[in-house]
This record gives sequence, C-alpha cells and structure tokens, in this order.
Amino acid sequence: MSEKHTPVLRESATFDRLTIQEIQRAAETGIYDIRGGGTKRKVPHFDDLLLLGASMSRYPLEGYREKCGTDVVLGTRFAKKPIHLKIPVTIAGMSFGALSANAKEALGRGATIAGTSTTTGDGGMTPEERGQSQHLVYQYLPSRYGMNPDDLRKADAIEIVLGQGAKPGGGGMLLGMKVTERVAGMRTLPIGVDQRSACRHPDWTGPDDLAIKIAEIREITDWEKPIYVKIGASRPYYDVKLAVKAGADVIVLDGMQGGTAATQEVFIEHVGIPILCAIPQAVQALQEMDMHRKVQLIVSGGIRTGADVAKAMALGADAVAIGTAALIALGDNHPRLDDELKKIGSAAGFYDDWQNGRDPAGITTQDPELSKRLDPVEGGRRLANYLRVLVLEAQTMARACGKSHLHNLDPEDLVALTVESAAMARVPLAGTAWIPGQQF
Repeated sequence: MSEKHTPVLRESATFDRLTIQEIQRAAETGIYDIRGGGTKRKVPHFDDLLLLGASMSRYPLEGYREKCGTDVVLGTRFAKKPIHLKIPVTIAGMSFGALSANAKEALGRGATIAGTSTTTGDGGMTPEERGQSQHLVYQYLPSRYGMNPDDLRKADAIEIVLGQGAKPGGGGMLLGMKVTERVAGMRTLPIGVDQRSACRHPDWTGPDDLAIKIAEIREITDWEKPIYVKIGASRPYYDVKLAVKAGADVIVLDGMQGGTAATQEVFIEHVGIPILCAIPQAVQALQEMDMHRKVQLIVSGGIRTGADVAKAMALGADAVAIGTAALIALGDNHPRLDDELKKIGSAAGFYDDWQNGRDPAGITTQDPELSKRLDPVEGGRRLANYLRVLVLEAQTMARACGKSHLHNLDPEDLVALTVESAAMARVPLAGTAWIPGQQF
C-alpha cells in the first residue's frame, strides 16, 4: 500500500503573503495604505561595508590616552555665526504635530546634554523645543506652516526643505486625529481635518529662484544663520551642485531609509535611493566644485549605530542626522509597551502607525493623556545616553583605523561585502582591489 503524498506548499516570490494581503486590503477599502517609519525592504546599507582596522600597515591609537576629535562646525561658507557642535550626530527635523510637545522637549534636552542640535520640522517652533535646545535648526518647508520671520531670527540655522528621503517629490501628511486645537492654531488649519503639505515651494520653480530665496532669508537674519538645503536622495549629484550654486552653507542628504510620520507605503518602499549610494555622488559633486568640507554635508536615512556614523563619515560626510533612532531612544517600540501595542493591532518592535495618534509611548501622539506618559527629562537623559554611545563607538572604530578625528576617516578605510555595495559606495570588494564600474 503506497503512502499518501503530502503536497509541499511553495510561496510565490512575486505574490508572497504580504503582497496578497495588500491586494486584498486594497480591494476591500479602495484606498492606498498610509503608515509611518521608513522602508522595510532590504537595500544595500552600511552593514554591507567593513572598516579596515590597523595591523602592520597602519598604526592604531590608544583609546585611554590618545584623543579622537568629534566636533564639527556647520555653516562656515557664508554665515557670520556658524554652529559649533561637540559631536557630528544631529537630530533630524520632526514636527510638533507628528510628535507630542513632550517629545519635542525631550529631543531638545537630549541634544543639548550631548552638545548637538535638533530641528523643528513642519509646523513651526515650539517654546518647549526652543527653550531646551542649545542649537535649534528651523525648517523652512513648502507648507510654510507656522513660519514667521521672528522664529527665523530665534533659530541658530535655517534648513530649507526641498525633499525628504522617505518621499522625495511628495508632500507631508498629518491626519486629522493629530490636528488638535494647538496644532491647528500653529498651522492655521481647521481642527481635526487631515493636513496635506505641498510637495514644492509656492514661490519658486527652480535653482535660480532658490538663490533668490536664500538671499532673502540671509537678509532677514542679518547673514548670521547658516542656511541648510535638505534634499531627498534621488539625483544627488545634480541636486547638490544646484544647491551649492544657489548659495547653501550646508547640504542635508536624506536617503530612502529615512523615516516619516505618515505617507503612502508605496512611496516609502519604491521612491528614492539608499543613502549608501547617495553619499559618494554628493561628495563627488562637492569635490568637483572644490567645495567638499567648505560646504558641509549632513547625511541621514537609517543611521543606527556608531559603526554607521563612522562609515558615513569615511565616505565623506561631515555629520549625520538621526530621526527614527532618536524616537526609539526616547522609548518608542519599547518591550514594556507590548501589551498596549497588541490592543491596537501591533507589537513592540513593529509599531509604525505613527499617523494614528495612539502611540502608547506618548511620542507620536497629540492625545493629552498619552503624551503625559513621556517624561521629557527622562526622555532627554535616554537620548543623551544613546548619542554618547554612538559617538564612543565611532571613536573606537576611528582609533582602530589610526585616526585622531572622525573627519580623518576616508574611503580608503572601507571595503564592501557585496558587489552591489562596492559599486554603490565606490570602495573595493573585500579581498580585492576591484571597484565595480571602475577601471584598474
């Protein structure tokens, strides 16, 4: 008697279970999916690079007695008052509205303790953040929500946002459940109504107009403040050149792994390029203009560890910015919240519904009861601890490469583990002298 054959189930690579689930959800609802966070697909990233520590051909530095500098000065090109930061890790723009007032205060506190800057985000400047931030960068966005010249003057730098890594070419979103009376008042919006920011600035159409706008902002701020230009990574070689030509002091380059408070998932997963391949293009553009290190480059999009910081700087960045990691440091997605997250259909480590305002950590919410759960003093302490660890890790790796300052790291200190990452980062494949796409 023959044994009964048990069929083996084989999942389709094209129509896997998540794809089938999304098709079924779209068919049932007739609307696209909106979420927060960053891309979840695997793309070449800093984990695909390795640093080459010293052995015989290089001389390492002793961590306990030989210094490794970490400071960075931003805005040295034109600004009368450049920003001098103790560490090259800054806090990216995240708005009050997307985040609670307590979260914004905690970011300011943590950044100040660590000796770095934080950034306002869409929606304007809050007293909580300005009051606790030693260095505050004011974002000037297409929406102009909350914008006024007095706040420009109160800021330490101005960041003109042309794009964001999670959605280059797309505007921001803030769903109605987070548009409270205070948020609506700051943005001149009706309470409880979904807000959709513009995808482009209303008063210019190209780089020549941007140059006029930069000059206008410099006049408003008496040429004191550094002017940043933030771009979502898509065509960084050309975008960086145009931004420098327009008069930027600092370029902020945000890769596709960068987070967002809310946008279409199809945008997050399928628009833009990884930060790994964006940095070399931006550096090449700066070098060709003889502006590398003269116009500073801040990169963001998936920075998690001190190794990421060191590798980004070895590729040519002057500093990095963190967003999602900062929120996790404050307490987002903490295991202690797992029971509450399960009640709203998520779990610790998976929560990305930042758009719905139900964050039990009190961070991505405007609910007054939930917001109270985040102690801004404790949150600031946690963020400062995390920033210290990032910098200590980066210093450890730089010393191992024989470097007395993080800015002394360079591409010669890197190799790649895959052909794809070698081609993107323009460093040799490990064990070879081969950089894909380049002649020997």
